[in-house]
Amino acid sequence: MTRFTFLNALAALALTIVSNPAQAADLDHSHAAFTAVLQSSVKSERVDYAALKNKPDALGGYLASLAAVPENEFNGWSMDQRLAFLINLYNAATIKLVIDHYPVKSIKDIGSFIKGPWDQPVVHVFGRTVTLNHIEHDIIRPKYAEPRAHFALVCASIGCPPLRGEAFDAAKLNEQLDDQGRVFFATKSKNRVDAKAGVLYLSPIFKWFKADFTGKSSSVEKFVAPFFNDADKAVILSGKLGVEYTDYDWSLNKQQ
Repeated sequence: MTRFTFLNALAALALTIVSNPAQAADLDHSHAAFTAVLQSSVKSERVDYAALKNKPDALGGYLASLAAVPENEFNGWSMDQRLAFLINLYNAATIKLVIDHYPVKSIKDIGSFIKGPWDQPVVHVFGRTVTLNHIEHDIIRPKYAEPRAHFALVCASIGCPPLRGEAFDAAKLNEQLDDQGRVFFATKSKNRVDAKAGVLYLSPIFKWFKADFTGKSSSVEKFVAPFFNDADKAVILSGKLGVEYTDYDWSLNKQQ
């Protein structure tokens, strides 16, 4: 093969890849690579950040696979595929942010007073580097209007919903989000009914993002009621409970 012919072949190959980005970034929509990371590092809803810091290649490789997805390919996916992608991207990037600064006592120790952890440009997606806040507040919340995403997005803190031991998968996303809600509401330190005191205690998430939940129900109480047991659900729907918010623990959700 002559040098001229070889260069032409390389040019043709490059043109094929550019004109067919889906072939260049054939994403596994089960996100099995992230599930493998979570299964090896998450136990009882706590994360072994030290182990991930010592062996970061699997997490880094998974994030690189997400970064390689072209935006036009992403836009052609189903809504559940896109939302699962974004939730997994957010959670994986959050873990990466923590291990890049580990050891820390809280994710809030990362960054500065002016630009906290969620304002750091650390998420590589669609050829850009953006912040965690951009993924959550500029894409997930306004474009998908799925309040249960708040049960899935994890901020690396004890007070947030638990980090699931598997990646979110479009094929079972609805079931996973419902299950995340049940697990979150089963944690009495975060959400509980005190019928004797006449109080529904809720995580501050329901105060911070109230409009997201009332956008799907006429009230926060009606939205959360189905996630409680039948007795608590009946009391909540009676309208006789006041709402108070539990303390949010920003301590790192690390394994002890």
